[in-house]
Amino acid sequence: MSTAGREVRGAARRAARSPVMDVATRIGLACRGVLYALVGAVAVQVGLGERSKEADKAGAIETVAELPFGAGLLWIMTLGFVALALWQTSEALFGHGEAIERVEAVARVAVYALVVATLLSVLTKGKASSDDEKSRDLTAKLLDLPGGQVIVGAVGLGLVVLGVYWVRQGLTKGFRKELDQGSMPAPTRAVMDRLGVGGFVARGAVAALAGILVGQAAITFDPDKAGGIDTALREFADTPAGPLLLVVVALGLLLFAAYCFGEARWRRT
Repeated sequence: MSTAGREVRGAARRAARSPVMDVATRIGLACRGVLYALVGAVAVQVGLGERSKEADKAGAIETVAELPFGAGLLWIMTLGFVALALWQTSEALFGHGEAIERVEAVARVAVYALVVATLLSVLTKGKASSDDEKSRDLTAKLLDLPGGQVIVGAVGLGLVVLGVYWVRQGLTKGFRKELDQGSMPAPTRAVMDRLGVGGFVARGAVAALAGILVGQAAITFDPDKAGGIDTALREFADTPAGPLLLVVVALGLLLFAAYCFGEARWRRT
């Protein structure tokens, strides 16, 4: 039994690291960059006064669907995000990273699975629920469970911790260990450092604020207090710094999108 288990795990690791999966994973990383670029671009518009658009992944996917050959692009993105989910599943089960890295891998699997579901919804139905709707619906269901407030509070705390972790990854340049820096020219390393610092800090700030909103939903027992990326981004505009802070964070997301494109080339997979 033990030998069979090791053989199965070994086969799973080899499949996850096959040349085909490597290419598919890199396509997925580039697709992730496309989503963040669209979210960041819409967030900039929101910060400059455009309030009618949704700055979230669902809105970004619907924007892609409206492009020429949009359906084909969405199928490619679906393939890419399925590959990302399988890759992170392998990292969570068979990786040698620290506990926080395994937890992050599990979180990524959940996020990528939701993106795949959104992609399929747009492909089959022509539309998808916004991230805000999904967040509020899930929060409402969790609050109805025994101990629901504690569960939702734990989810909110987890998002805050993840956000702080991403900010730390940016400030300490911890993302470097995920890149094949030995093969990168010095100018490329410098560019990726700048993109990674700004991108991870902005991404972490959004995640932490989303966690705070979920925590408020737990405290008030009100799922409407929760929200996704769009709500979190708009909250930045309501701070004393005003819309300028939202524009700064949105530009940070655009930096992360550019980092994702570089990551698609230089990531260790």
